Amino acid sequence: MKGRIISVNISEGKGEKKHNIGTCRLLKDKGLAGDAHAGFMHRQVSLLGQESIEKIRAKGLDVTAGDFAENLTTEGIVLYELPVGTNLRTSRGVLLRVTQIGKECHTRCAIFQAVGDCVMPREGIFTEVLTDGEISVGDEFEVVP
Repeated sequence: MKGRIISVNISEGKGEKKHNIGTCRLLKDKGLAGDAHAGFMHRQVSLLGQESIEKIRAKGLDVTAGDFAENLTTEGIVLYELPVGTNLRTSRGVLLRVTQIGKECHTRCAIFQAVGDCVMPREGIFTEVLTDGEISVGDEFEVVP
């Protein structure tokens, strides 16, 4: 099972949309260098599939990669079907471990307010960084033992 990274996103503050920076360094036990959420316990790197973003686009909202505050926007693997504990390895050798599927949404975000739904609480996943390395748009990743 293989997927591809289509956006590498960071933000300087929490609670903000993230922007694509193309390439970033992943830091072991921390997350993406320069991201406001780096080092946040077991939720060091967040991932959301483009397939999930398309569900909200189909409801008429013009959303894109980073609008859900995800660090990595992907395609090709149904992320929310991966069990906690699954290891993912990028084509550059960075190893991530799935630590959480979805998250509680304490306050309804602007996306929910606009269309009555948001996919990140159900379909976003969180990982911890097991090895340092770079990640870029276009890199492939796969499920590994």
